[in-house]
Amino acid sequence: MKDKRTYNKLKEHGEDMSHENESKISMDQFIRMADNEDRGPSDLTLMAELHQKEIWEWKQKESEYIQTKNLLDGSKRIIAELSSKIVDLKKDNQYLVEKVETYREQLRKAGL
Repeated sequence: MKDKRTYNKLKEHGEDMSHENESKISMDQFIRMADNEDRGPSDLTLMAELHQKEIWEWKQKESEYIQTKNLLDGSKRIIAELSSKIVDLKKDNQYLVEKVETYREQLRKAGL
């Protein structure tokens, strides 16, 4: 099976395509956050809190994805139901048109 992640240009081989949208905290931001909280950049509790925040953000994105997927699935189901009803109504309409023509023809033959 061919790998879906293909590279278009030679320079892309050094990039990891699986982490394209990953948020990154620069060392300056990390140090500023540490300075504001009187903790050093190597403080494990600070790193754990930052990772917890990042995990929460990813869970929010996952929740949004699931909500959107459910909405899409529901919309597809409704479209399928309405499409089948439209087909049934067109068949009924054609049947009724033929019945009306039959009755008109019978009335013409009867002289009315």
